[in-house]
Amino acid sequence: MRRSSRIAAIAAGAFLLSAATIKAQTVVETSSEIRFQLDLHVPDAALTPLLPSGFTLNVAAQGPAKDCNLRAIFVDRLTINGPDGKPAGKGSNRLVYLAAPVKDPSGANAQVVIGGLTADAADVPGPFGNYLAATTATARRSVSGEGTAVTETQDWVFQAASGEHLELHITFERGVSNRGAASDTKFYSSKDPSKVQISKQEQVLEILRNPTTNPPDKVKAFSFKGSV
Repeated sequence: MRRSSRIAAIAAGAFLLSAATIKAQTVVETSSEIRFQLDLHVPDAALTPLLPSGFTLNVAAQGPAKDCNLRAIFVDRLTINGPDGKPAGKGSNRLVYLAAPVKDPSGANAQVVIGGLTADAADVPGPFGNYLAATTATARRSVSGEGTAVTETQDWVFQAASGEHLELHITFERGVSNRGAASDTKFYSSKDPSKVQISKQEQVLEILRNPTTNPPDKVKAFSFKGSV
């Protein structure tokens, strides 16, 4: 797996809906989350066999996601609430998952969830049938500052008993973020494309490094390891 230099810190709010069809949607939960996303490029020949029949990779030819065919998304789910507003399950969770940008059989933009590691054993195998229980699920963030200069360090470590492992360590200069309009993204399972959910997300996004759009590089130290 080649490490990407597209790195983003994200604060997100999401409505998660189950969707057997577009006309039949049921709210499953709402959540507030802190995310860290890496845009990666891996060999298409390794990734394509993991996609369900009828799905094709949708790799951007330009823009901030240029050449990205896989995303590693580390998530600290600060609050998870049911449709009634009460905590759902344990009320919070930590996980990491891999998702590929695709065109679904209808030609619509979507994401296919390849797999994930989750701290909550009750979240296994999860909504897409391919989450593993993480025997290690560490998410640490520390902030230091003097005046208006703020430096943040994040350490994420996830490992399953069967050896799957995703680990990220980063220190960066924190800047200002852009708030995007709420948008819907459809997520399919790589194992069973009949398992589909729509996530309506409103995100505050800070891009820390990107060789395509070339914003100021805010990353001071970085390492990423994966075994899947």
